[in-house]
Amino acid sequence: MHSLFIRDKGFYKRVAGIAVPIALQGLITTGVNMMDTIMVGAVSETHLSAVSLANQFISIFHIFCMGIGMGASVLVARYYGMGDRSSLKKTVAIMLRLCLGLSVLFAVATALIPRLIMLIYTTEEAIIGYGIEYLNYSVVTYFFLGLSLTCTIVLRNVGKVKIPLYTSIAAFFVNVGANYVFIFGVDFLRIPAMDAAGAAVGTLIARVFEFAVICGYMFFRDKNIGFRIRDLFAPVGKLWREYIRISIPVLISDGILALGNNSVAMVIGRLGDNFVAANAVTAVTQQLSSVMIQGFSQAGAIVTGHTLGEGDREKAFDQGYAFLGLGMVFGLLSAGIVMLISEPMIRAYDLTPETQAITRQLMLSISIIIFFQATNSIMTKGVLRGGGDTKMLMLADNIFLWVASIPLGALAGLVFHLPAFWIYFALKIDQVLKAVWCVIRLRSGKWIKKVRSEKEIQEPAK
Repeated sequence: MHSLFIRDKGFYKRVAGIAVPIALQGLITTGVNMMDTIMVGAVSETHLSAVSLANQFISIFHIFCMGIGMGASVLVARYYGMGDRSSLKKTVAIMLRLCLGLSVLFAVATALIPRLIMLIYTTEEAIIGYGIEYLNYSVVTYFFLGLSLTCTIVLRNVGKVKIPLYTSIAAFFVNVGANYVFIFGVDFLRIPAMDAAGAAVGTLIARVFEFAVICGYMFFRDKNIGFRIRDLFAPVGKLWREYIRISIPVLISDGILALGNNSVAMVIGRLGDNFVAANAVTAVTQQLSSVMIQGFSQAGAIVTGHTLGEGDREKAFDQGYAFLGLGMVFGLLSAGIVMLISEPMIRAYDLTPETQAITRQLMLSISIIIFFQATNSIMTKGVLRGGGDTKMLMLADNIFLWVASIPLGALAGLVFHLPAFWIYFALKIDQVLKAVWCVIRLRSGKWIKKVRSEKEIQEPAK
C-alpha cells in the first residue's frame, strides 16, 4: 500500500531544492506578464485585448518549445542518472535543431501573415490593427525565446536551477524598464510612445538578455553536460530513434494542446472585448497562484527520471504517490491564493464595471478548477512524463481537451450564452477529467517505461 506522504525528509528536501528555484523563476516570468498587461491596459482595454490575443499565437510557439524541451528532458534526466554523457549531449543537439527549425517556421508566418493570425482570434478591426503592430516587432523574438527556454529546461535536469532563476530576476527588471520606455515613451530621449508595439520591443530586449546569459553559460561554461556549439553539428547516429520514441510524443502532445488552447482563445475572442480583457487578468492571476505547481511538476519529472536512471523502480513508485499528495496540497493552497488576491488584481487594472463583474466570475471558476489542475499537472507533466509514459499522455491530454473542453465551452458560450462562470468552467473541464485519469494511471504502474542508451540502441539484437 503506497502512501501519499513518505517519511524520507531527504526526498522533500531534494524536491524543494529543485522546485523552489523553478517556481520562483515562474513567479518572475508571470510578474513580467502581469506588468505587460498592467502597462498596456493603462493605454486602453482595446490595446490590452490586442496584446493578449497576439500573445496567444506566440504562446503556441512557447508551448511547442516546452514540448521540445520537456520531451528532451525525459531522456536528459535518465541519461544523467545513468552517467551517459555522450547520449545526453546528442539529445541536446537534436533538441536544439528542432527548436531552430520551429523558430524559422513561426518567424516566417508572423512576418508574412500577421493579419490572418489576428483574424483567428477576433474580427474587431481595432484589436486586429494593434495586434499586427505587436506581431511585427515580435518576429525575431522566437529565436531568442526558443533557445533560452529549451536550454533552461536542460540545465535544470542536470541540477543547474539557480542560473536560470538569477537570469529571470535580472530579465524582469530589463523587461519592466524597457516596457515603460517604449510603451509610454520618454521625451528627453526622444523616444515616442509606441503603445502595443512598445510592449513587443520591451519583451524582445528581455529575451535577448535571457538568451545571452543562459545560452552563453551552457555553450561556454557548463561542465555537467559539456555541450559546446560544435556539438550542435555532430552526428547523432541512431539516437534519433529513441528521441522520436520518447520525446516526439511530448512535442506532438504539447503542440496539439497548444492548438487546442488557441481554439479556446478563439471561443473567448468571440465573446466580446470585456470577456477577453477579463480572461487576460484571470490568466495572470492563475499563473501567480500556481507557480509552485509548475515548479513541483518539473521536479517530479527530474526526480523520477534520475531515480529510474539509477534502476530503482520501487522507489520511483513510492515517490510518485508522494508527488500526488503534494499536488493535492498545492491545489488547495493555489485555490486559496486565487480567492485572496482576486480583488486586488482586479483593482490593479483599469477595467470597466462590466469587465470587473465578468472577471470576478472567472476568478471564482478558476479557484475550483485549479485544485484539479495542480493534481494532474504534477502527475502528467511530472511523474508520468518522467517515467517515459509519453505516448499515453499524448492521447490523454488531447482527448480530454478536444472531446470535452472545446465543444462544451463553445456550446456554453456561443450557443447557450451561459453566465461567465459556467463558460469558463466548461472551457477548463479537461483539468478535472485528467486529474481522475492520472490517479488511475499511477496505480496501474504502466507508466514506467524503459529508456535505451546510445550503446544499447547500437548493439545488435541477440
